[in-house]
Amino acid sequence: MEDMTGRAARNSASEYLTFTLGKEEYGMEILKVQEIRGYHAVTRIANTPPFVKGVMNLRGVIVPVVDMRIKFSLPDPLYDEFTVVIIMNVLGRVIGMVVDGVSDVVSLLPEQIKPPPQFGAGLGTEYIVGIGACNEQMLILVDIERLMSSADMQLMDGVGDSRQSLAA
Repeated sequence: MEDMTGRAARNSASEYLTFTLGKEEYGMEILKVQEIRGYHAVTRIANTPPFVKGVMNLRGVIVPVVDMRIKFSLPDPLYDEFTVVIIMNVLGRVIGMVVDGVSDVVSLLPEQIKPPPQFGAGLGTEYIVGIGACNEQMLILVDIERLMSSADMQLMDGVGDSRQSLAA
């Protein structure tokens, strides 16, 4: 006979914040999210890649801001009243992520999450942890820590730290 803790662990749902980029819905672990803010202009830093929009001052903390629409090569990002910045705690850092909008928080059981599709070596799916099925909707579940610590995103490491030390 299976004990209650084993059954509860197997049936426990994980919560994801859902957000949109273009026409696609994505999800990330809700525990990584610190807050959600409306998009306001940021201070641009010279010689950063185009997807690093700049930095913002969040209650005395200088936060690098990444536009995921540019990072994922989506056409012409539009900044409107629905554009938001998701402030996250990732790998001990506070990072802002610009998205088209935030939809909801959903709970997914393990059986609602399918493995990511396998494509050829040219397509990078290493940041996708699975595809979630929820209410006739497909969510692309992103490992935000893996994405933010990837080789091309390492360029962010000095952005917030150097500005913080200058302000001190």
